[in-house]
Amino acid sequence: MGQGRRIGFGIHLRLLGQNRNLIFLLLFALMRRIISGTDFETDISIIGMSATPYDPKIICNVMLDEAAHQGLVVTNLALQKLLYFAHAHHLIETKQPLVQGYFEAWQYGPVHPAAYKAFKAAGNRPINFKAERQEPLSGRMQPIADEVSATVRHLVVRVITSYGRLTPGRLVEISHARDAPWHFVVDTARTSMAFGLRISDSAILERFKFHKVSVGAEPLAGEPIEDSPFA
Repeated sequence: MGQGRRIGFGIHLRLLGQNRNLIFLLLFALMRRIISGTDFETDISIIGMSATPYDPKIICNVMLDEAAHQGLVVTNLALQKLLYFAHAHHLIETKQPLVQGYFEAWQYGPVHPAAYKAFKAAGNRPINFKAERQEPLSGRMQPIADEVSATVRHLVVRVITSYGRLTPGRLVEISHARDAPWHFVVDTARTSMAFGLRISDSAILERFKFHKVSVGAEPLAGEPIEDSPFA
């Protein structure tokens, strides 16, 4: 056991006591993904493990389904804020990130660059399509299996129910709250170097509490159409 074993296609694994079964289950899930094209996240959920952090496109697709179920339309600008709120709530409640990658402080609030790119074709119009994934060998775009845990699906319902009916301008206003993560990152960048204006998970954990829902007649920033990075 101390020397480890070579398994399959050159993978070196150290099989340690109680972890042995888990390793074989993970290898089974990976091989099933390679052979049949099923999603690795689905197999992970089947064997009882958390699949987080998820591909942000999966969470966005689930959010769009829930929004449609509630009779709501969502633009890319609004979707970015909804994804950020879901990620933040999950992070605070579980101490684990919901999605892979990172959020950046853009002109109109937090944006996940990978998720934004997936829906960029919608422009400022309501999104009427699902994000897809690119097959690494063929380069063809394929549907993404929107498989998430029951806990994450419940979180998405909560977020869409709480924030989904707010206008993009109101979502931007909430995300710009003083001392909240977006404001902290932008303010810090004025006096020090900031790598791509990234909003770290630690900043979200420490500062999400500063978000407030305003009650004014109109959002202070008006109703922005489309987001963009700071120049």
